[in-house]
Amino acid sequence: MTYLKVKKAVEQGKLSPVYFSYGSQTFLMEDFIQELTRQLQTKNEEELNIIPFRLQETPIELIVEEAETISFFGGKKLVIIKDFYAVTSQKVETKLEHNFDVLDRYIKNPVEETIVVIQAPYEKLDERKKITKLLKKETTVVEANPFDERTLFQWIQEQAEQKRVTLSDQTKGQLLERVGTNLLLMATEIEKLSLYVGEGGVIEQDHIELLVARTLEQDIFALIDLAIHQKTDKALVIYHDLLRQKEEPLKILALLTRQFRIYYQVKELSSRGYSQKEIASQMKLHPYVVKLATQRLHQFNEKRLYALMELAAETDYAIKTGKTEKVLAVELLILRLATDEK
Repeated sequence: MTYLKVKKAVEQGKLSPVYFSYGSQTFLMEDFIQELTRQLQTKNEEELNIIPFRLQETPIELIVEEAETISFFGGKKLVIIKDFYAVTSQKVETKLEHNFDVLDRYIKNPVEETIVVIQAPYEKLDERKKITKLLKKETTVVEANPFDERTLFQWIQEQAEQKRVTLSDQTKGQLLERVGTNLLLMATEIEKLSLYVGEGGVIEQDHIELLVARTLEQDIFALIDLAIHQKTDKALVIYHDLLRQKEEPLKILALLTRQFRIYYQVKELSSRGYSQKEIASQMKLHPYVVKLATQRLHQFNEKRLYALMELAAETDYAIKTGKTEKVLAVELLILRLATDEK
């Protein structure tokens, strides 16, 4: 089940005895724990006992024993098993040996007063393992993987509703372009915008322009866009703003090179008939990043992109050999973006 569906069920008070949360988005895992905690504290007058464990440090037998033990003072118990590496193929240094048959028996006969959350913050699971099959079949699965664009918009909408503010789809798109796909940063920015417009207010594009700073990656994206459209004065303003923020010219150059490479690879894979979703998977990029790149591919042909990558490599060589001072070298590269033939 998707993260948003499971969270909605929890918000409605429909709780499961055991959750298995996996994926690369640790922010979503912690957000889910916070929502569970809120619901348990709302439904129960007694104090909630939250007991976290790490699989690398505690035998699973002791963790299950804790889950089975009813609290002396009453009330619900939330047992969190962190870093559940047993569902992956990775090697972990530990002297512990776990008997997962104990966990199997607990999952099939859980204690009513306890909710167990098993967290596996890993991108890939070993689907061949018995414990992986057990957890995916017998528990409520919470996928904490990167959202696609549609889910991102839905998640932003839910965040706004929680703050009792509204924003249009166009404003959501601008917010995504400005912040990127980092959910923790996005949540922080929505919080800030909500406080600015107040409860019942409407977040407008002007508010985002005023209050939301671009990430470094978004600055690089905008810089290239401006330079390609011969708006070199604005592109250089972004570059010198980055320098004032103590960003190293070599780091800026590396990010420019990375963006040229993304454009080149997206264009190449698109020409072979790959979908945006397939390209994102192949290149290990967020689907929204691929979508933004695809929207700008008409500005370049393959020859032009290859020339830009070569130009970036020449700039890097000129800096590292002392031929050109680094600040000037990157500035000259930006000027070349605007003047070179497409």
